[in-house]
Amino acid sequence: MKAINTTRQQRLGDNIKVAANFFSRLVGLLATPRLQAGAGLLIKPCNSVHTFGMRYPIDVVFVDSSHTVVKVVSGLKPCRLAAVRGAAYVIELPEGMASATFTQKGDKLEIIN
Repeated sequence: MKAINTTRQQRLGDNIKVAANFFSRLVGLLATPRLQAGAGLLIKPCNSVHTFGMRYPIDVVFVDSSHTVVKVVSGLKPCRLAAVRGAAYVIELPEGMASATFTQKGDKLEIIN
């Protein structure tokens, strides 16, 4: 999948995997040594994430059901939690991607298969 910030005309990632069942949501990025540029994980449904067991920081974009960004957590370090009410899904991205694409609260996203 691809994730595009249509407000800023920026690509968040071209290789976004989806975690939509119990097992894939449970494992998430734990099995990855690091997140490659252009990669990410869309977790649905989801309004909170943790980085327990991870070895690297990530950017987390919380998005509501109308594909509007409701919160951005940049550089979420290992062994931390982040949550927001109203999020329908999250996109986990390589650290620095949110700021590199100027993604912020209120931006609209498009997810393309």
